[in-house]
Amino acid sequence: MSDPQARTARSPRRGRAEPSSRRRPVRMASVAAAFSLFALYLAWHAATQDTAMADEVPLASAQAQASKGAFAPASAVSGAVRRVGQPAPHPASDQTGAPISSGALAGSGAGISTPAAASGELPVPASPSASSATFGSAAASAAEVPAPSAGPDEPGEAAAGTMLVQSEANSTDLVKRGAYLARAGDCIACHTADKSQPFAGGLPIGTPFGIIYTPNITPDPDTGIGRWTDADFIRAMHEGVGKGGEHLYPAFPYTEYTRVAERDLLAVRAYLNTLAPIHYTPPRNELRFPFNQRWLLFFWKLFNFEEGRFVPDPKRSPQWNRGAYLVQGLAHCGECHTPRNLMQGLKTTSQFSGGEQAGWRAFNITPDKAGGIGGWSDDDLVHYLATGVAAGRANAAGPMADVVANSTQFLNAEDLRSINVYLRSLPPVSGGQTHPRDAWGKPADDVLRLRGATVKGIDGAQLFVANCASCHGWTGQGAGGTAPLAYPSLIRNSAVGAPDAGNLAMVVLHGVARRTKDADVMMPAFGNELDDEQIAAIVNYVTQRFGNPHATLTAADIAKLRTRPQ
Repeated sequence: MSDPQARTARSPRRGRAEPSSRRRPVRMASVAAAFSLFALYLAWHAATQDTAMADEVPLASAQAQASKGAFAPASAVSGAVRRVGQPAPHPASDQTGAPISSGALAGSGAGISTPAAASGELPVPASPSASSATFGSAAASAAEVPAPSAGPDEPGEAAAGTMLVQSEANSTDLVKRGAYLARAGDCIACHTADKSQPFAGGLPIGTPFGIIYTPNITPDPDTGIGRWTDADFIRAMHEGVGKGGEHLYPAFPYTEYTRVAERDLLAVRAYLNTLAPIHYTPPRNELRFPFNQRWLLFFWKLFNFEEGRFVPDPKRSPQWNRGAYLVQGLAHCGECHTPRNLMQGLKTTSQFSGGEQAGWRAFNITPDKAGGIGGWSDDDLVHYLATGVAAGRANAAGPMADVVANSTQFLNAEDLRSINVYLRSLPPVSGGQTHPRDAWGKPADDVLRLRGATVKGIDGAQLFVANCASCHGWTGQGAGGTAPLAYPSLIRNSAVGAPDAGNLAMVVLHGVARRTKDADVMMPAFGNELDDEQIAAIVNYVTQRFGNPHATLTAADIAKLRTRPQ
């Protein structure tokens, strides 16, 4: 990272012994010169804008034709390029397509095969022949791809790898497997800002350093990844380096994806390459100096990134290894559920003990009985991941609702059980909690006091009755029991019983939208209907009556939560 001229100036002195009286002035002069050059280098970088339109987008200087053996450009694979504003090529499905049928989708990692995937709607291939037309480089590197029943890439496996037969049937199987793995990775959630333009990017992600806009990962050759080779894609996922050699911001979870087997990434790549290319350039990142200098990520990686594939634990069961492979890799659970350090790297010593994402608290998912999910049954956790509901415990909202809607509900039962087995094995972390989040509250009897009462100022109980009681009941017990469309009880509810009422406030501000195979759950947002003081009053009433009475918020707290990008 130092200036070449500075290195040249110092090199003649190496290996030469001189009297100390003559060495010190020269060394000080060299240090001063190096510091001056470094300051000039910083100033030059500060005046140079980030040339990448959004994270992971190739640099303008790297927009060259794909090399021989790489995937064909998207325009050659999928026909005409679709531009923003034009109708989707599949108007009947609005680019989401028909549900991908379940089949024998071979999983990867830990020597476990993935059973049939649950069907779910993902964008369909742009043309029936797209799959078979895009496997040039996959075939070229087939010797490096482990057999479907093998574990992640390990030395010595390459020679025994299974050659990919270039038939339409096998190509289709690879694309289907890639679609399932893309679901496991929840790629669509971050790379979709406009639901009519899936995977075209542009979603703003708020960070302490500014806003990062997600890139277009459709096969568009100019604004997406249509000109990326397999090697480019693998390098981005495993090393966090873009096509042009630029470091990628860790809002893209390559810190987790580095553990994913290469053959699984090639399957994801194969699926993405069948999507209709969308010509759309996301906005430029809005990061403050010096965080807009990508070269500084070299130093960030030294402290916060360890590149390497998942290695199965032979002392553990295949089910445990499969769960570990998913949680630590594609599912990247730690990105939300692990606290971060000052550099926004993950605190590996507090893994899965809870984190914060866009103003939402991602709760502790270690098996601690007070602070985590130790009191949950296996069925509770599996059902929560499949539907977003653990009756009498939790209801997914915010980013977790998106995870359920876009990802975990489509995982097959075996994978969900494997995730459960792995999470149960983690070291329990209490986080200082002594009372489970879902063990607070009792029914309220305020109906007698409030009936016919005069409204006086801002009263949380009266605001609750006016805005919340019609669904959650005067007593807070909800309605509908455990039915898919039930109105959840506020008693024994993890958001209401949490030590911090932030999630409850975010639900009131932004509502809930969670679509699963069982139900389309909706709670209206009150952020535009109520001011900060009113929302604080409702939140404090709910926590006092039905949850953790120590969790309170002020109007100033609500104002801060409003500013968090969603």
